[in-house]
Amino acid sequence: MDVLWLEMLVLLLPYLGRVRVRAYPSGAPTGACEDMMPRHMGVQPQTSPAPYAVLADRVAFSPGGPVTVTIVGPDYRGVLLEARTPGDTAALGTWLLPPPDTRFLECSGNPQGAVTHANTNVKGNSTVFSWTPPDTARPIYFMATVAQQRTVYWLNVRSSALFRAKAPGLGLASGTEGVAPGGTLLSAALCWLLCKTLL
Repeated sequence: MDVLWLEMLVLLLPYLGRVRVRAYPSGAPTGACEDMMPRHMGVQPQTSPAPYAVLADRVAFSPGGPVTVTIVGPDYRGVLLEARTPGDTAALGTWLLPPPDTRFLECSGNPQGAVTHANTNVKGNSTVFSWTPPDTARPIYFMATVAQQRTVYWLNVRSSALFRAKAPGLGLASGTEGVAPGGTLLSAALCWLLCKTLL
């Protein structure tokens, strides 16, 4: 009986070497632009809450004014990152010079519409992305697929919404609008306005 199992193993061994899970070590395919699925054949996304957060350095944007985006959490190897508006799967805006170990991915006809990994080197909290918003009045959010490894990834990791900054007014420079909470200049300006109103 043992000899029979050994013979079967010897016969099947060449075929077992051919069974592989397809992955994309040099970046997501363009087919992933809309649904954010990395196309890792035979591997499903994680159903647990993602250990990642997509953070922007501001809560409001101005057309043409760069926004810094970071994926915070454990180290990761694969990524697909896009900017979108609610109810639409088109990639918006333009990503600027991609950080090390990443590259642009053409999405929605835009050669710089998304950023993906260029290799499986480790990326982490120090990997910083820069994005330029288009001229739109609609809110924007960032959407990511993040892969810790080939068989462990999370879909639709989403940032908070960014809203278009209002036109400069009240003597505030437009560069101060949209600074993330805790921005001292914005806080000082609001305090000044409140004090002025009460006096």
